[in-house]
Amino acid sequence: MKKLAFYVLVSVLLTACSGRKSPAPIATIDKAGGSYTKSHRNSLKSDKYQVKRGETLYAIAWRAGIDFRHLARINNISKPYEIYPGQVLLLKNTAKISSKNTQSKQPVNLNKKSEKNNKKTVANKKTGEYGKNQADQKPKNIKKNDPFPSKVRRWRYPSEGKIIEAYSSKENGNNGLDFGGRAGDPIIAAADGKVVYAGSALRGYGNLVIVKHNNDYLSAYAHNKVLKVKEQDWVKAGQVIAEMGNSGSEDVRLHFEIRFRGRSVNPLKYLPRR
Repeated sequence: MKKLAFYVLVSVLLTACSGRKSPAPIATIDKAGGSYTKSHRNSLKSDKYQVKRGETLYAIAWRAGIDFRHLARINNISKPYEIYPGQVLLLKNTAKISSKNTQSKQPVNLNKKSEKNNKKTVANKKTGEYGKNQADQKPKNIKKNDPFPSKVRRWRYPSEGKIIEAYSSKENGNNGLDFGGRAGDPIIAAADGKVVYAGSALRGYGNLVIVKHNNDYLSAYAHNKVLKVKEQDWVKAGQVIAEMGNSGSEDVRLHFEIRFRGRSVNPLKYLPRR
């Protein structure tokens, strides 16, 4: 009877211990910086968004997963794409609706007299004067004045650390590459470009740098300890732009992304082989 009572007591204790251990995996998941940050990246799913202090149009487009030019277009924002706190922006879900509304409102204000006057002025400008005006308005200077190249010549690894998490195209997958390392390790620009965002306003990214390489490609560097650049800075490929850290993450890492026209792509398709 004593042995039987002993075995019963042991089994009860083991059951109690196993019950206490069951919440552990949940706590581990909650503490994992990767799981937390991924759930908040690209989290703008609503039709509208109110700009917060420190955000830029590029950063908001990044979170929404859309091209910054599309975001600027549907909100009638011209270069240099300045926005202000409290401003309400339409996102891609309302672009079609807003375009229909604007199309239905545009033709209402025309009257016959103004149309006749316009026809006369157009007829007069068909002389040499019109030709001069037309020549002056040619968009030839737009491309010449555009400081960004049409193509990114070469991509470089932003960190010498090992890749600890690969890119995944699955839903809620990793939108880029995660590099391991030590706090303070140098983070370099993957290609020439201009810093269009430097700050910590984007939830899930910590201290973040976004670099515009041309009108199609952007790259991002997240979870930094220290930022070495500021917005509007021009950077060269290989230039140190930050120090690796764990801001917005439980462990020290660099989260690196490349976006093509607003959509995340696999960086390994662009980076050279190691």
